Amino acid sequence: MSWIGMKFLKFLCGLCVFGLYSCSNVKDQSIGYRDIKVAGAMKNVMWKGELSGIIRLDTMANKKGLYGLGPLSFLKGELLINDGRVFVSKVLSDSTMLVEETSDVSAPFFVYGNVTEWKESKLPISVKDIKSLETYIHQLTELEKRPFVFKLLGRVDSAKIHIQNLPDGTKVSSPKEAHQGQTNYLLKDEVVEIIGFFSTEHQGIFTHHDSFLHMHLMTQDHSKMGHLDEVLFSEGKVKLLLPLK
Repeated sequence: MSWIGMKFLKFLCGLCVFGLYSCSNVKDQSIGYRDIKVAGAMKNVMWKGELSGIIRLDTMANKKGLYGLGPLSFLKGELLINDGRVFVSKVLSDSTMLVEETSDVSAPFFVYGNVTEWKESKLPISVKDIKSLETYIHQLTELEKRPFVFKLLGRVDSAKIHIQNLPDGTKVSSPKEAHQGQTNYLLKDEVVEIIGFFSTEHQGIFTHHDSFLHMHLMTQDHSKMGHLDEVLFSEGKVKLLLPLK
């Protein structure tokens, strides 16, 4: 075989090895995560300053039973998809916000999935806050498919939510810089709907490094919506909905 022929053969072998390696990697990454899709990563926004939108919410084809959450591009607000309806919240002042329904938005990272059938149960009175909720869901779903989306419906005694509001032109290279302009809102005695995502494998991707949960709260009248930081559930007045399948 000529020298040129030998080089060509080595090239073909290299392509085959690369192809096998790539296919195996794609297969490995998809195992267990077929119901939940993730675009981008929280850590890339916080540490690398990747603030621009990498996914447009109006391009999502299957809106039936679609749920999702993440920040608005350039950290200018919060996004929530609730059963196919897209909501955006933005800061107006320290005490007021604007909540609009529009899909003409994008996100620098986003987690989403479709659920059309739920199994419903009453939240135990022992589950009072986010930490006890995380522990309860972790134990309850230990043998279930993960990650997954869940819902909480009912009344909260109090809650703290935030909306990102990064000043124009801000460069981000740390979580502290990313949270510049973040505005907190306190809620009291509200009927709410909370959309959350649970995973033990996505810290820094769509949950913070010290949590298995990422949740956005919206009030029943849709006047307030944001990332949930703290909550005190009303005893016996909250339902937990988990995917049926």
